[in-house]
Amino acid sequence: MHTNDNGHYAATVAAIAERDYEAAGDASSRAGWSVLADPRDDHETFDTDDRGTIGDGLRHLLTAALCYRVAGLSARATRRATGGIAVAGDLGATMATPVQAACFDEFVADFRVAGGLDGAADAYTATAEAYRTAADETTDPQTVGATPLFLAAAAPAKQLARTLDNGEIAIEWEDLHGDDPADPGAFLAARAEFKRQRFPSLVDGCVAEGVLAAPRGTTEYATDHHRCPACGSRDVNWIADSTLCLRCSRPTDPQ
Repeated sequence: MHTNDNGHYAATVAAIAERDYEAAGDASSRAGWSVLADPRDDHETFDTDDRGTIGDGLRHLLTAALCYRVAGLSARATRRATGGIAVAGDLGATMATPVQAACFDEFVADFRVAGGLDGAADAYTATAEAYRTAADETTDPQTVGATPLFLAAAAPAKQLARTLDNGEIAIEWEDLHGDDPADPGAFLAARAEFKRQRFPSLVDGCVAEGVLAAPRGTTEYATDHHRCPACGSRDVNWIADSTLCLRCSRPTDPQ
Protein backbone atom coordinates (compact mmCIF):
# COMPACT_ATOMS: atom_id res chain seq x y z
CA MET A 1 0.00 0.00 0.00
CA HIS A 2 1.68 3.19 -1.20
CA THR A 3 1.46 6.39 0.81
CA ASN A 4 1.99 9.99 -0.25
CA ASP A 5 5.66 10.51 0.59
CA ASN A 6 6.09 12.90 -2.38
CA GLY A 7 9.21 11.13 -3.59
CA HIS A 8 11.11 11.63 -0.35
CA TYR A 9 11.33 7.90 0.41
CA ALA A 10 13.15 7.34 -2.88
CA ALA A 11 15.45 10.23 -1.99
CA THR A 12 16.10 8.61 1.39
CA VAL A 13 17.15 5.35 -0.23
CA ALA A 14 19.38 7.14 -2.73
CA ALA A 15 21.12 9.06 0.07
CA ILE A 16 21.62 5.88 2.11
CA ALA A 17 23.23 4.31 -0.96
CA GLU A 18 25.69 7.22 -1.08
CA ARG A 19 26.22 6.86 2.68
CA ASP A 20 25.17 10.45 3.17
CA TYR A 21 23.18 9.70 6.28
CA GLU A 22 22.43 13.30 7.20
CA ALA A 23 20.82 13.81 3.80
CA ALA A 24 19.00 10.50 4.26
CA GLY A 25 17.70 11.66 7.62
CA ASP A 26 16.50 14.91 6.10
CA ALA A 27 14.74 13.12 3.24
CA SER A 28 13.17 10.59 5.59
CA SER A 29 11.96 13.43 7.82
CA ARG A 30 10.26 15.01 4.83
CA ALA A 31 8.77 11.64 3.88
CA GLY A 32 7.36 11.23 7.37
CA TRP A 33 5.87 14.71 7.51
CA SER A 34 4.36 14.26 4.04
CA VAL A 35 2.65 11.00 4.95
CA LEU A 36 1.44 12.31 8.30
CA ALA A 37 -0.08 15.37 6.61
CA ASP A 38 -1.75 13.49 3.75
CA PRO A 39 -1.40 9.69 4.02
CA ARG A 40 -3.32 8.71 0.89
CA ASP A 41 -5.64 10.40 -1.56
CA ASP A 42 -8.52 8.39 -0.07
CA HIS A 43 -7.50 8.70 3.57
CA GLU A 44 -7.12 11.59 6.01
CA THR A 45 -4.65 11.69 8.89
CA PHE A 46 -7.10 11.16 11.74
CA ASP A 47 -9.51 8.83 9.97
CA THR A 48 -10.08 5.55 11.76
CA ASP A 49 -8.52 2.81 9.70
CA ASP A 50 -8.34 -0.89 10.47
CA ARG A 51 -5.12 -1.12 8.42
CA GLY A 52 -3.21 1.72 10.06
CA THR A 53 -2.01 3.44 6.91
CA ILE A 54 -0.65 6.35 8.93
CA GLY A 55 2.07 4.10 10.37
CA ASP A 56 4.22 4.76 7.32
CA GLY A 57 4.71 8.33 8.50
CA LEU A 58 6.07 7.16 11.84
CA ARG A 59 8.30 4.61 10.12
CA HIS A 60 9.90 7.38 8.09
CA LEU A 61 10.45 9.56 11.17
CA LEU A 62 12.00 6.61 13.01
CA THR A 63 14.27 5.93 10.04
CA ALA A 64 15.26 9.59 10.07
CA ALA A 65 16.29 9.35 13.72
CA LEU A 66 18.34 6.23 12.94
CA CYS A 67 20.04 7.94 10.00
CA TYR A 68 21.02 10.88 12.19
CA ARG A 69 22.39 8.52 14.84
CA VAL A 70 24.54 6.71 12.27
CA ALA A 71 25.70 10.09 10.94
CA GLY A 72 26.87 11.03 14.43
CA LEU A 73 24.18 13.71 14.79
CA SER A 74 22.82 12.61 18.14
CA ALA A 75 21.04 15.87 18.92
CA ARG A 76 19.07 15.72 15.67
CA ALA A 77 18.23 12.07 16.31
CA THR A 78 16.91 12.99 19.75
CA ARG A 79 14.80 15.83 18.37
CA ARG A 80 13.33 13.64 15.64
CA ALA A 81 12.60 10.88 18.15
CA THR A 82 10.98 13.31 20.58
CA GLY A 83 8.70 14.54 17.81
CA GLY A 84 7.89 10.97 16.82
CA ILE A 85 6.94 10.09 20.38
CA ALA A 86 4.52 13.02 20.50
CA VAL A 87 2.90 12.08 17.19
CA ALA A 88 2.61 8.39 18.07
CA GLY A 89 1.04 9.24 21.41
CA ASP A 90 -1.50 11.54 19.80
CA LEU A 91 -2.44 9.06 17.08
CA GLY A 92 -2.76 6.25 19.60
CA ALA A 93 -5.10 8.35 21.70
CA THR A 94 -7.31 9.70 18.91
CA MET A 95 -7.81 7.33 15.97
CA ALA A 96 -6.63 3.87 16.99
CA THR A 97 -8.28 0.69 18.15
CA PRO A 98 -6.84 -0.62 21.44
CA VAL A 99 -4.58 -3.06 19.58
CA GLN A 100 -3.40 -0.32 17.23
CA ALA A 101 -2.79 1.95 20.23
CA ALA A 102 -0.43 -0.71 21.58
CA CYS A 103 1.42 -0.65 18.26
CA PHE A 104 1.78 3.12 18.55
CA ASP A 105 3.22 2.43 22.02
CA GLU A 106 5.69 0.08 20.31
CA PHE A 107 6.75 2.96 18.07
CA VAL A 108 7.25 5.13 21.16
CA ALA A 109 9.64 2.57 22.65
CA ASP A 110 11.55 2.34 19.35
CA PHE A 111 11.82 6.12 19.18
CA ARG A 112 13.28 6.15 22.68
CA VAL A 113 16.03 3.79 21.59
CA ALA A 114 16.68 5.57 18.29
CA GLY A 115 16.88 8.94 19.98
CA GLY A 116 19.11 7.79 22.83
CA LEU A 117 16.37 8.63 25.33
CA ASP A 118 15.86 7.05 28.73
CA GLY A 119 12.97 4.73 29.53
CA ALA A 120 13.02 2.42 26.51
CA ALA A 121 13.02 -0.83 28.50
CA ASP A 122 10.07 0.31 30.59
CA ALA A 123 8.28 1.46 27.43
CA TYR A 124 8.67 -1.98 25.84
CA THR A 125 7.39 -3.63 29.03
CA ALA A 126 4.36 -1.34 29.03
CA THR A 127 3.78 -2.07 25.35
CA ALA A 128 3.79 -5.82 25.92
CA GLU A 129 1.23 -5.38 28.68
CA ALA A 130 -0.86 -3.12 26.43
CA TYR A 131 -0.97 -5.85 23.78
CA ARG A 132 -2.04 -8.44 26.34
CA THR A 133 -4.79 -6.16 27.61
CA ALA A 134 -6.03 -5.00 24.19
CA ALA A 135 -6.22 -8.36 22.42
CA ASP A 136 -9.19 -10.61 23.08
CA GLU A 137 -10.93 -13.62 21.56
CA THR A 138 -12.06 -11.53 18.58
CA THR A 139 -8.48 -10.53 17.67
CA ASP A 140 -6.85 -12.36 14.77
CA PRO A 141 -3.21 -11.57 15.59
CA GLN A 142 -1.79 -12.95 12.36
CA THR A 143 -4.02 -10.66 10.32
CA VAL A 144 -3.31 -7.72 12.62
CA GLY A 145 0.43 -8.33 12.44
CA ALA A 146 0.31 -8.17 8.64
CA THR A 147 -1.47 -4.80 8.42
CA PRO A 148 0.46 -1.73 7.24
CA LEU A 149 0.72 -0.24 10.75
CA PHE A 150 2.37 -3.33 12.19
CA LEU A 151 4.57 -3.87 9.14
CA ALA A 152 5.70 -0.25 9.39
CA ALA A 153 6.62 -0.75 13.04
CA ALA A 154 8.64 -3.85 12.15
CA ALA A 155 10.50 -2.36 9.17
CA PRO A 156 13.21 -0.30 10.93
CA ALA A 157 14.32 -3.26 13.07
CA LYS A 158 14.59 -5.38 9.94
CA GLN A 159 16.60 -2.66 8.21
CA LEU A 160 19.02 -2.42 11.13
CA ALA A 161 19.39 -6.19 11.33
CA ARG A 162 20.17 -6.66 7.63
CA THR A 163 22.85 -3.98 7.96
CA LEU A 164 24.70 -6.22 10.39
CA ASP A 165 24.04 -9.48 8.50
CA ASN A 166 25.52 -8.86 5.05
CA GLY A 167 22.22 -7.63 3.63
CA GLU A 168 20.27 -10.78 4.38
CA ILE A 169 16.87 -11.09 6.07
CA ALA A 170 18.01 -11.27 9.68
CA ILE A 171 14.61 -10.82 11.33
CA GLU A 172 11.71 -12.87 10.03
CA TRP A 173 8.06 -12.05 10.68
CA GLU A 174 7.94 -15.14 12.90
CA ASP A 175 10.78 -13.82 15.06
CA LEU A 176 8.66 -10.85 16.09
CA HIS A 177 5.59 -12.81 17.10
CA GLY A 178 4.60 -15.51 19.54
CA ASP A 179 4.21 -19.20 18.83
CA ASP A 180 0.47 -19.53 19.44
CA PRO A 181 -1.99 -17.26 17.61
CA ALA A 182 -4.73 -18.77 19.78
CA ASP A 183 -3.32 -16.54 22.53
CA PRO A 184 -3.47 -13.22 20.65
CA GLY A 185 -2.26 -11.05 23.51
CA ALA A 186 0.92 -13.04 24.02
CA PHE A 187 1.36 -13.44 20.27
CA LEU A 188 1.50 -9.66 19.77
CA ALA A 189 3.27 -8.90 23.06
CA ALA A 190 6.20 -10.93 21.73
CA ARG A 191 6.95 -8.01 19.38
CA ALA A 192 7.76 -5.71 22.29
CA GLU A 193 9.62 -8.42 24.17
CA PHE A 194 11.77 -9.22 21.14
CA LYS A 195 12.56 -5.55 20.55
CA ARG A 196 13.37 -4.93 24.20
CA GLN A 197 16.08 -7.56 23.84
CA ARG A 198 17.32 -6.73 20.34
CA PHE A 199 16.52 -3.20 19.19
CA PRO A 200 19.09 -1.36 21.38
CA SER A 201 21.94 -3.65 20.31
CA LEU A 202 20.93 -3.33 16.65
CA VAL A 203 21.04 0.45 16.89
CA ASP A 204 24.35 0.38 18.77
CA GLY A 205 25.83 -2.01 16.21
CA CYS A 206 24.93 0.18 13.24
CA VAL A 207 26.14 3.31 15.01
CA ALA A 208 29.44 1.60 15.82
CA GLU A 209 29.85 0.49 12.20
CA GLY A 210 28.78 3.89 10.88
CA VAL A 211 26.59 2.18 8.30
CA LEU A 212 22.87 1.73 7.69
CA ALA A 213 21.70 -0.54 4.89
CA ALA A 214 18.85 0.36 2.61
CA PRO A 215 15.58 -1.48 3.15
CA ARG A 216 15.24 -4.75 1.29
CA GLY A 217 13.06 -4.69 -1.81
CA THR A 218 13.04 -7.05 -4.78
CA THR A 219 16.22 -9.10 -4.87
CA GLU A 220 18.15 -11.37 -7.19
CA TYR A 221 21.24 -13.41 -6.39
CA ALA A 222 24.28 -14.14 -8.56
CA THR A 223 23.09 -12.08 -11.50
CA ASP A 224 24.86 -11.95 -14.83
CA HIS A 225 23.74 -8.36 -15.43
CA HIS A 226 24.99 -6.35 -12.42
CA ARG A 227 28.21 -6.10 -10.46
CA CYS A 228 28.82 -3.84 -7.46
CA PRO A 229 31.82 -1.56 -8.07
CA ALA A 230 32.32 -1.21 -4.31
CA CYS A 231 32.43 -4.84 -3.18
CA GLY A 232 32.16 -6.93 -6.34
CA SER A 233 28.92 -8.69 -5.43
CA ARG A 234 26.50 -9.65 -8.17
CA ASP A 235 23.53 -9.80 -5.77
CA VAL A 236 21.03 -7.01 -6.44
CA ASN A 237 18.41 -5.18 -4.38
CA TRP A 238 15.83 -3.09 -6.26
CA ILE A 239 14.26 -0.66 -3.80
CA ALA A 240 12.30 2.56 -4.48
CA ASP A 241 13.98 4.12 -7.54
CA SER A 242 17.42 2.65 -6.81
CA THR A 243 19.29 -0.43 -7.99
CA LEU A 244 21.62 -1.34 -5.16
CA CYS A 245 24.05 -4.01 -4.12
CA LEU A 246 22.24 -6.46 -1.86
CA ARG A 247 25.36 -6.76 0.28
CA CYS A 248 26.66 -3.24 0.87
CA SER A 249 23.71 -1.10 -0.31
CA ARG A 250 25.90 0.90 -2.67
CA PRO A 251 24.70 1.64 -6.22
CA THR A 252 25.45 -1.31 -8.47
CA ASP A 253 26.31 -1.12 -12.15
CA PRO A 254 24.76 -3.02 -15.05
CA GLN A 255 27.21 -5.24 -16.93
